[in-house]
Amino acid sequence: MKTIIIALSTLVLVSFSEGKQTLNTSDKIEVSIASSFSLVNDTKEKVSIYTGSGFVSLNKGSKTSISCNSGKEVRWANKGKKGNVIFKITSDMCGKTIKLSKVMD
Repeated sequence: MKTIIIALSTLVLVSFSEGKQTLNTSDKIEVSIASSFSLVNDTKEKVSIYTGSGFVSLNKGSKTSISCNSGKEVRWANKGKKGNVIFKITSDMCGKTIKLSKVMD
């Protein structure tokens, strides 16, 4: 009876132990420290943009916060419709303040 209890206890303890996981050094991990960045309208006119999640109107000198989803596109907007691409969000933008005039082509 003692042998059965010891065997079952050992089995239970072994089932809760973690297996050793290794990380392949060739795997690339991209970590975003901040979850958003600020976009400032430093142009001389009011603009409307699509941020990837919604439409925003920016007066001259105003700014908005945009979630930092790498690869998403920020586009011009006209009357609630998406327009041409202004820029694509990159991970190096996260946590920073970006001027609209610098990302416009």
